[in-house]
Amino acid sequence: MTVTTTTTPGTTNIADLEPHLYGAAIALGREADAAAIDAGLSTGFVEVLKMRVSQLNRCAFCLRWHSRDALAKGETADRLAVLPAWRETSYFDEAERAALALVEHVALIAERAGEAPDTSAMTPEQVAAVAWVAIAIGTLNRIAVTSAYAVGPA
Repeated sequence: MTVTTTTTPGTTNIADLEPHLYGAAIALGREADAAAIDAGLSTGFVEVLKMRVSQLNRCAFCLRWHSRDALAKGETADRLAVLPAWRETSYFDEAERAALALVEHVALIAERAGEAPDTSAMTPEQVAAVAWVAIAIGTLNRIAVTSAYAVGPA
């Protein structure tokens, strides 16, 4: 995957300077997505999970990217709109709620140490895949934020 990005002046695009490492991060994301889909998650919901982690990590670049992908893969604008307050809605079923709690747990690892979200509504394969999706997008969030990818209207 080649992503053309610009960075804020005075910052360093770490993906450009270490493309093999960036490629490894992209490959991790692809593998995590494939595992999630193989475990029965919809492609649109995988994008929702990436959005939730990106919200928590304040990664505007990834939020823009994955919101577009989520809509293209069948997610609704309503589900995306309520995502920050998902616990207060009935837009997500029991397994999706467990997956959202798990990605929050992974993204907020320091704050949630010692806690374990209830993942009983998910299969072990889904739990593993969702955790890897959160790990992979968290890595990509850090690349984009560290490199200060510029995000603005097209």
